[in-house]
Amino acid sequence: MSTAIGRPLDRVDGHAKVTGAGRYSAEVALPGLAHAVLVTSRVPSGRVELLDTYDAERAEGVLAVLHHLNLPKGGSVPPLLPSLFGAAASGQTFFPMQDEVIHYAGQHLAMVVAETLDQAEHAARLVRVTYQETASITTVEQGRDRAYEAEKIFAGFMPGRMTRGDVAAALDRAQVTVENTYHCAANHHNPIECSATTAVWEGDRLTLYDSTQGPNATLHTVAELLNVMPSHIRVVTDYVGGSFGCKAMIWDHPALAALAARAVHRPVRLALSREQMFSSVGHREEQEQRLTLGADRDGRLTAIRHHKLSPTSHFDDWAEPSLSVASQMYACPNYEGVYSLIKANTMTPTFTRCPGEASGMFVMETAMDELAEKLDLDPLELRLRNYAETEPMTGHPWSSKGLRDCYRRGAELARWSERDPRPGAVRDGNWLLGWGMASSGYPVTPPGGPQRARARIFADGSAVVQSSFADFGTGSATAMTQVAADGLGLPLERVRVQYGDSDLPNTAAAVGSAGAGMVSAAVHIAATALRDQLIAQAVADERSPLHGADPRQVVVGDGRMALRDRPGIGETYAELLQRSFMADAEALGTWNPPGMDTPYGTMTFGAQFAQVAVDPELGLCRVRQLIGVFDPGRVLNRKTAHSQLMGGMLWGMSHALLEGTIMGPDGRWANASLGEYLVPVNADAPDVLIETIETTDTVVNPLGVKGVGEVGMVGTAAAIANAIWHATGRRHHRLPITIEDLL
Repeated sequence: MSTAIGRPLDRVDGHAKVTGAGRYSAEVALPGLAHAVLVTSRVPSGRVELLDTYDAERAEGVLAVLHHLNLPKGGSVPPLLPSLFGAAASGQTFFPMQDEVIHYAGQHLAMVVAETLDQAEHAARLVRVTYQETASITTVEQGRDRAYEAEKIFAGFMPGRMTRGDVAAALDRAQVTVENTYHCAANHHNPIECSATTAVWEGDRLTLYDSTQGPNATLHTVAELLNVMPSHIRVVTDYVGGSFGCKAMIWDHPALAALAARAVHRPVRLALSREQMFSSVGHREEQEQRLTLGADRDGRLTAIRHHKLSPTSHFDDWAEPSLSVASQMYACPNYEGVYSLIKANTMTPTFTRCPGEASGMFVMETAMDELAEKLDLDPLELRLRNYAETEPMTGHPWSSKGLRDCYRRGAELARWSERDPRPGAVRDGNWLLGWGMASSGYPVTPPGGPQRARARIFADGSAVVQSSFADFGTGSATAMTQVAADGLGLPLERVRVQYGDSDLPNTAAAVGSAGAGMVSAAVHIAATALRDQLIAQAVADERSPLHGADPRQVVVGDGRMALRDRPGIGETYAELLQRSFMADAEALGTWNPPGMDTPYGTMTFGAQFAQVAVDPELGLCRVRQLIGVFDPGRVLNRKTAHSQLMGGMLWGMSHALLEGTIMGPDGRWANASLGEYLVPVNADAPDVLIETIETTDTVVNPLGVKGVGEVGMVGTAAAIANAIWHATGRRHHRLPITIEDLL
């Protein structure tokens, strides 16, 4: 019986983080440590005509200046592959400093290695680069006439075109249509901790202390880039100061750190600056989406046409899958989704929290509100009339779906039935008040390959569970402690979890809200296997009080094995091991996830509501309340799940009103700093109310965990945009919605 799973347990790493005892990848103390600093391109397209390193090489403390003319060549660049698949996971199929060609502004051109960080930064400023600049394309508007329909997107894992039925004919017959073009600005991740790698060679063996979501992804990517055997590399990720996707894929800086360390025969730390984070680890691409909805007079959808246009790099066809959840949310017999790309002078875009779901559902849920307005229907009623009982693209049943309950409970919390539907009808002094709502959904994607964990129990009755996953602020280590405690039948204080080390049993990168499900499955299997192993040993031991018992009738609680119907008969793990002269016992747990072709639709659903106040004279919008009700399957830790959902909802507010990276006329990001790239602070945060509807799911993994890391963001921007319409009577089709837009 579960006693630990679901409890709001404090984070096991919390004390180390708040006291400063936790050490991050840029804080690892190593003897003889040198520092590397990158020199980046100031132009978006062209060639390096001259790279003058004379002054830099002679600056105090400089050990080396590495660039395309002297950098040791490695192996091959692995293909683009999401890190969820547990193999090499390059963020882009381009490795810098191999020739003089410049593909995008911020491209890494040289690397200065010096005794201290100050010396390396000073010398990097002394490197002189002369460019032969050529014409560039950096925005949708510049490249619109060069757009092409993508055959595949998202590292080749999703088709560029998805259809069902006959959309053209259905739109011709539609009694009501809504058609609009939407624009979403580029976004950047901006975790508190910038990406950093500390590299040290011991002979032919390499250790990387890397800030990553996937230690094994870093290992396999660097192994291919450097042509080094994977068994000769170890990746350690003790503490990670946030990611949001930029540390999900593996970029060039871990390999560059390793090359620098090999060149100077010393440990080397390479930490990106805040400005370099905007051009070194991917971003959410600028995008334009055109959506057409067709419906009958009762509001039932008859056709959806959804097209997306976005820039990608010269080397990869990447677009975040903005059409995927939007295509699955509502029952509609006719659908057409198409991705078009523009080869631009940009690095390859990448996963950014809710990669595609946030932008695509902003478009879909804003359009659904416009359709409700045209039909004079309540927006919630319109969504209920189009409720998808099965997965629309395949007709498969859902593995679980609690969306109706989410709608009902969310509406109760928001007092939706009391809402005056007329725009601009409610005031609070100078403020116009409005309520909006939106649906949310995030796919449950199985990881590639088996996921593993090891459980080990010692003769003193304590236990350790080991798995290589990284905890980058989500609370995974805490939740895994709870899973292990329940699986072993031990009190929480007797269990610890070791993680963040590629030498431990392998797991894929914890991305796409899949971390809790995949790691908990492996930990649960390892823990219960060890429990069953020790029960079997006890019932076979003539000296045990449980000798000869049916193992199925033995239960474990507080570290003690006992008969279910006679709890007085039994013994502890410690007594069994000590009597058998065993220092410990262990078991390996392996979870083989269901394939991508499982005959079920798998998704976490939610309903989100927002109240805003708009000052029409000043153009100010203040979000007063956010409400979210979600069906994440089983909740492992109520506190960390609540934290993840709240973080997602606040990011959704930021997506709606603040965040947008601006491309300057020189082809460089114009606001590449936290001074100019706007993110919310505590003063911006509204009241946030979150509830979960726990559904039983026997398909996604052994514990029925669907994940909460990203779904909280999905519907927030649309709920806010719809609330702004309710307050002001004006629709907005661009993100972020700025003061200028509101005026």
